[in-house]
Amino acid sequence: MQYLEAVQTTLHDIVIPNVQKTDKDAIFPREAIVSFGKSGILGLMSAKDIGGLGLGLKEAATVIETVAGACPSTAMVLMMHYAATAVIEKYGSLELRQEIAAGRHLSTLAWSEVSSRSHFWAPAGTAEKVGDGFVLNGDKTMVTSASQADSYIWSSKPAAGEGASSLWLVKKYQEGLSSPRAFDGLGLRGNDSAPMSARNMKLDADALLGLDGEGFDIMINTVLPVFCTLNASASVGIIDAALALAIHHVSGQKLEHIDSRLVDLPTIRAYLAKAQIQADMTRTLRNDTLAALTEGRADAMLRVLEVKASAAESALMVTDNCMRVCGGAAFRKDLGLEKLFRDARSASVMAPTSDVLFDFIGKAICNIPVFG
Repeated sequence: MQYLEAVQTTLHDIVIPNVQKTDKDAIFPREAIVSFGKSGILGLMSAKDIGGLGLGLKEAATVIETVAGACPSTAMVLMMHYAATAVIEKYGSLELRQEIAAGRHLSTLAWSEVSSRSHFWAPAGTAEKVGDGFVLNGDKTMVTSASQADSYIWSSKPAAGEGASSLWLVKKYQEGLSSPRAFDGLGLRGNDSAPMSARNMKLDADALLGLDGEGFDIMINTVLPVFCTLNASASVGIIDAALALAIHHVSGQKLEHIDSRLVDLPTIRAYLAKAQIQADMTRTLRNDTLAALTEGRADAMLRVLEVKASAAESALMVTDNCMRVCGGAAFRKDLGLEKLFRDARSASVMAPTSDVLFDFIGKAICNIPVFG
């Protein structure tokens, strides 16, 4: 698969040599993103007839999983770009779609707000019809690639239409748009996550993506399947990388006084076995989610809700077990495990959080409206 060869080349030449610096100094992986753009990876989900690779969610999941195994921060930047691309491919201008397909444009989602938290479909920010355009006001709490993206899929209350939200294409350097310094976070330190604000931000009418008030439907039916499946794929990549590091470490370390390796201890193997079972279960559910979406199965949305929560919780469990079996060595930066341990925390608290997803899933299986 040529696209995976391109991914591996960028990982080998750029991402892996810089992964510790990306984490330590919270450096946005710009060089890697430029490389992904040149090799077609930013345009992976863009249509072939406009210059993209014309591939789908399955291939995007493989890319995110592969990149996350090397650098979860870089995977998160790509993941949010693919989620935004899903909207732009349906509702964006031909010119913008061509820019993404050519790898010259990085986009992201700007949805999270303090007022609605995991209820991402119900923003408090406003949009007002003024003359031939609109004026937006609102605050976003956490935007990936905040100061680095070329555009943002921005959510607000509808200007006049019914519904919970409307979506807008907001370009970088838009007057009225601002972003303070990025968070100094625990994990995913290279993804330039930061709050953003809109103050009397004037947009032309063609910035509206879809119809006014149609944001909820786009969020749930177009974006959520991409976001949850790719988020889970990032967790799968982290899980596999953590397990590989842990197995390598315990296989090479010895208890000299009894001439025995750490891996010869039954308790160590038991922890690794539990982690491997969790890893296999997570990958199986992710693959079934892709199948459900591809086949249009009745349980597709249930799988979408389940896959992010399951993968996020599995990543917590597996990285914790890997830290445990590696003991004090796991706390050292050089082993690389503690970074994956920190990065794995993000998925469970990224909206919709695991706890909120558990509630959504419970509603779904009890025939209660999920997003009511």
